[in-house]
Amino acid sequence: MLKVPEHQVAGHLATNGKLGPLVDDAGRFYKPLQDDERGTKELAFYKSFSSDTWVPDHICKFFPVFYGSQLLDASDGSGLCVHLVLQDLAASRINPSIIDVKIGSRTWYPEASDSYIQKCLEKDRRTTTVSLGFRIAGLQIYEGKESGFWKPGRKEVQSFTADNVRLVLRKFVSSNSSIGNTNPDCSFASSVYGGSGGVLEQLLELKAWFEDQTIYHFHSCSLLILFDEESVLNGRTPVAEVKLIDFAHVVEGNGVIDHNFLGGLCSLIKFVSEILSDLKEPSSKGGFVESEKNCICTNNGNCQ
Repeated sequence: MLKVPEHQVAGHLATNGKLGPLVDDAGRFYKPLQDDERGTKELAFYKSFSSDTWVPDHICKFFPVFYGSQLLDASDGSGLCVHLVLQDLAASRINPSIIDVKIGSRTWYPEASDSYIQKCLEKDRRTTTVSLGFRIAGLQIYEGKESGFWKPGRKEVQSFTADNVRLVLRKFVSSNSSIGNTNPDCSFASSVYGGSGGVLEQLLELKAWFEDQTIYHFHSCSLLILFDEESVLNGRTPVAEVKLIDFAHVVEGNGVIDHNFLGGLCSLIKFVSEILSDLKEPSSKGGFVESEKNCICTNNGNCQ
């Protein structure tokens, strides 16, 4: 039985007669191919990536498992539609907190039309994409049985400033993340962001790969970060996961490092590192943990 994903935080939603992804009870996520070249390109990427021997095994874990494609009835009632069959990343989590971060200071791809580039530029400048090298595309934070999830709407998310982003990343790992609270306790930060296998370690592992890989350029791709409090409190592993999603605009790297993605990734690492650093040195402003001192994002998108 296919159903609308309960924990989708961004992208097209299969509600109110619209075309969007579906999930089943077996841990699979069915994403309809868009009816232009984007859908074809994303399917081609998954096929290529899943068989690419140049991609190390430890990097493959950052991508959803690809099970192929399947012809299914579209959620908008338009008839049969080809769907990507992927791993449902939230299936094994109870009340997961999830944040979708679109990486890069430029979301358009080189072959895009002038009108598409202009559309992307306007949105990139209106959000934190240009200023930070990334923007939050959507999120949900579990606040408890009574309150449920805090899940801000699209317009609110797109209005986030750099200070809002900093606050949201702190609320994401706090036990007092209720709306209006401007002093989150970051009580889960050391377990979720820090430690062996934490978000920071995973981001640094990705950074090391992007400093070398010249196979792909990931335009308008997102990093999905998710965890659940039950895993934190019961010591289950992995406490948190980092996954790359949305590959409709991936192009060949042609031997060139993807500085656009790498720069945005370094910027996100800086934000996460500052939260962990503040836990150790509450009076310090803008410090980094030791593992991040050499990760600086410059204005031109290079990572040093």
